[in-house]
Amino acid sequence: MAARVAFRSKLFKYPGKGGWHFAPVPDRYAPPVTHGWGRTPVVAVVDGREWKTSVWRGKDGRSLLAVPKAVRGSKGHGDFVAVRLMFSL
Repeated sequence: MAARVAFRSKLFKYPGKGGWHFAPVPDRYAPPVTHGWGRTPVVAVVDGREWKTSVWRGKDGRSLLAVPKAVRGSKGHGDFVAVRLMFSL
């Protein structure tokens, strides 16, 4: 069975040199953890750009989608993005 969810998210940059940008996934849309290291494979679409990746469950319990520069373009910390996730249940 497949699930599809859509939401808006505010990007944040993980602190430190070379920190990644993440889109937090609201709890009600977070996919269940299905693989090691707290990850779940997904097909993600951010602002119309699609790629295969994983959502990660952080040690703090938040679910996070890493959004690479090639996908987010000129957007960065504090900017909002439209997110769609497709994953298997």
